Amino acid sequence: MDNKRIIIAIDGHSSCGKSTFAKAIAARLGYIFIDTGAMYRAVTLYAQENGAILNGIVDEERVEAMLKDIEIDFRFNAQRGASDIYVNGDLVEGKIRTIEVSNSVSAVSSIGAVRQMLVAMQQQMGRKGGVVMDGRDIGTVVFPNAELKIYMTADAMVRAERRYKELTAKGDNVTLDEIYENVVSRDKADMSRAISPLRKADDAIVLDNSYMSVEEQMTWFDEQYQRVING
Repeated sequence: MDNKRIIIAIDGHSSCGKSTFAKAIAARLGYIFIDTGAMYRAVTLYAQENGAILNGIVDEERVEAMLKDIEIDFRFNAQRGASDIYVNGDLVEGKIRTIEVSNSVSAVSSIGAVRQMLVAMQQQMGRKGGVVMDGRDIGTVVFPNAELKIYMTADAMVRAERRYKELTAKGDNVTLDEIYENVVSRDKADMSRAISPLRKADDAIVLDNSYMSVEEQMTWFDEQYQRVING
């Protein structure tokens, strides 16, 4: 759409479609999409599989100690038309999307050493621009100078219903009440943590997509993008 390649930072609540929105933008502009939430989920999965999370309790010291053993990378999957995430060479794209990982990812994300490592990786990935990155602290911490910042939100029950449909479609045995409780608890955890809490950057534009179609969201984005590019 334009030769100027900017950084687009998308922050917001869980299950409000940030990654889907970001992927569509990246495909539209020919930008790189970086799913930072997947990176935190990957660390959480590794911690679970290596005994640092037991019965939902996160052992922060053990998580910190194992960070040196974790190597994360993204590889483009032509069949999906998107990038898959790998940990130490193993494909974990499907494993990181479970409710078990969802229930612990906020606690793992609040560990200072985890955020320090992943933020450094994210800044390296996006240093040349031409990227769309979504997460909780992209516009406030990772790229505070991003040219376009979007803060996404949606009604909590709407988000829970979306997530419920996604998980049950994959065959996961979950209830809507369970998903709703997870959405609400993650909002609280993400917004109240001491390190890099979820908050709207002062110069971010709010997108409440509770009752918007994908097409309406993309029309909205086109208007914001052109304003920045032509401003």
